[in-house]
Amino acid sequence: MEPVADRELQAKMYLERHRIMELLSQLTSFLLFARPKKPREYLISLLERLRIAKATRVAFPYFMDNSNIASMFDMMDTAGRGCISFVQYKEALKNLGLCTADEDLDDDGHVITLDKFRDEVNKRMEKMWSMF
Repeated sequence: MEPVADRELQAKMYLERHRIMELLSQLTSFLLFARPKKPREYLISLLERLRIAKATRVAFPYFMDNSNIASMFDMMDTAGRGCISFVQYKEALKNLGLCTADEDLDDDGHVITLDKFRDEVNKRMEKMWSMF
């Protein structure tokens, strides 16, 4: 019989190799964002859309459209200035599961506009889903 430590190491390596924890984190983020009435069916639908996209080599589906991204931006831009701070930008990416707390993002000192925010979210979503 294998020692417990060996089984734990094998399990950890398996999860890392197949990026299971990242996938579960993303699915959870989208589930909490959408809050569907039937969460199991919603998750099955997301996974099926990913499977089809990967099998047909078409663009991966975005689970947030531009109106969702704009709504999130508007919630952060409470003063209606048309821009948000870098801190708000990074926090939004973390909340969406599109960056980690320790990820080093370049703060060029400029404010983040809706266009820049939308472009970055879309770019990161595409990169993230292509890894699965």
